[in-house]
Amino acid sequence: MKLAYLDCFSGVSGDMLLGALLDAGLPLAELRAGLAALPLTGFELAAEPVTDHGIHGTRAVVRLDDAAPHEHRRIADIETLLASSALRPRVRERALAIFRRLAAAEARIHGTTPEAVTFHEVGAVDAIVDITGATLGLELLGVEELYCSELPLTSGHVRSAHGPLPVPAPATLELLRETGARWRSVPAEGELVTPTGAAIIATLARFERPSLAVRAIGYGFGQRTTLPWANCLRLLLGEAPPAADEAAGFERDEVIVLESNIDNMSGEALGWLMERLLAGGALDVAYAPLQMKKNRPGALLTVLARPDDARRLAALILTDSGTLGVRMHAGERLKAERREEEIETPLGSVRVKLKLNAGRVVSATPEYEDCRALAERHGLPLEAVTARITAAARAHFALDA
Repeated sequence: MKLAYLDCFSGVSGDMLLGALLDAGLPLAELRAGLAALPLTGFELAAEPVTDHGIHGTRAVVRLDDAAPHEHRRIADIETLLASSALRPRVRERALAIFRRLAAAEARIHGTTPEAVTFHEVGAVDAIVDITGATLGLELLGVEELYCSELPLTSGHVRSAHGPLPVPAPATLELLRETGARWRSVPAEGELVTPTGAAIIATLARFERPSLAVRAIGYGFGQRTTLPWANCLRLLLGEAPPAADEAAGFERDEVIVLESNIDNMSGEALGWLMERLLAGGALDVAYAPLQMKKNRPGALLTVLARPDDARRLAALILTDSGTLGVRMHAGERLKAERREEEIETPLGSVRVKLKLNAGRVVSATPEYEDCRALAERHGLPLEAVTARITAAARAHFALDA
């Protein structure tokens, strides 16, 4: 499966994506031929080589014929334009989906309906070429899945048909609001993520990092040249690695499982035996209720042990309990990565036990003793403290994002 990953360290726009696709190997002639299927005139698509801050790449430029009419459009006009084209069905449908998503976002911002939205900046010829060209370019390169990095959060204002707008533009934020996209603050003013770029990635991309065998890299440059870094979008083009074992990313080890049925020990004695086993190096000790011979209630003791500790722990069970035998069998264990971190919360410092999957935190559990100490310090119920600390930990590690 062919994948593409957008590294948006300097944002994303329609022309930057086109430039990155061309720089990664998309033939300009094929892109031009594909766009010729649009019933649209008055433009020429060109590719310019660019070197900035030591990075060489491509800038896609849509050159307009000043003599040709360039009117604003509504979503119905875009639908008619695309429906009457000779584009590949998948390209046409994806381009239309991008425009519809953009119309819906604009409608929410302006308090109207998508049908009533007039596309000003994004209804122009160059934006139609950018959006259609992006979907066509991905199709021509055989990209089946598109992924996207976090996005740069800048400040300042941008000009629009409605006057100056804050950056990111309202349409940009609305498009990306429920996509899972993440923003990181960067020390720059001005628009780096445009509504056109936002509409494309919001519709086509997943906001996560894929496993990728990189085959080609493309740098697509934007129009700004005043940034302290290269103003470009980096595209990684490659293939998904061979289907991996579903257990990949987890740790593996071998354990010995010790089991014994016990029906002649009190609850206090069973608790004492558990403490003895854990102190002796057992990885885990558990009891489960059991119905034994002559309908006697009992307990199933299960112990996980390292191979080197198994016989010693089995002997301890035989010595310190009333059982007559211990069953032993080897087993393979998959383990999620675990670690402990200390975080600051409104109630104080707390140790948090983390569970990770492929390096990503998937759960955070506050240490009981720390929660108990904070409950006593603040005079609050333990459950209330635990709930507040858990919520703070989930927010700290972005588990609800």
